Amino acid sequence: MHDQIYNMQMLEAAFYKLPQPKDSERVKSYVPRHPAVTPPSYPQTQAPIIDNPAFWERLGFEAIGTDTFFFSFYYQPNTYQQYLAARELKRQSWRYHKKYNTWFQRHEEPKVTNDEYERGTYVYFDFHIAEDGSQHGWCQRIKTEFTFEYNYLEDELVV
Repeated sequence: MHDQIYNMQMLEAAFYKLPQPKDSERVKSYVPRHPAVTPPSYPQTQAPIIDNPAFWERLGFEAIGTDTFFFSFYYQPNTYQQYLAARELKRQSWRYHKKYNTWFQRHEEPKVTNDEYERGTYVYFDFHIAEDGSQHGWCQRIKTEFTFEYNYLEDELVV
């Protein structure tokens, strides 16, 4: 009986880890949209360490790491670096809200919790920057009495 239960658990685990079509895609290297002319003495290609997951994990222990993760997430879309940044943000208990396209983190335990949502005070990352040059965003803010509906929670990335 124990073997059957174990086999079922392994089959279920394997089902959730099925290969996806994107698993066979080649990693896309970063290509700037508007390249600038720089002196030849400046680095002309990305450092290989930027693709190393251990680098991103180590960065998570630095004070500046979280801001770097947000920068990579919002300014390197569809890259391996965006994936690594999202993974590290999730490790730091940030949760991505698909409706608002922003990251939230509990500021305190929620006051209300049920199967559909939780309500409480959250820290969120305001990634908007005003066109007039004034710094209205790109910072962490607190939202009280926020209702985080679970159906907007991005949970495809398992940490």
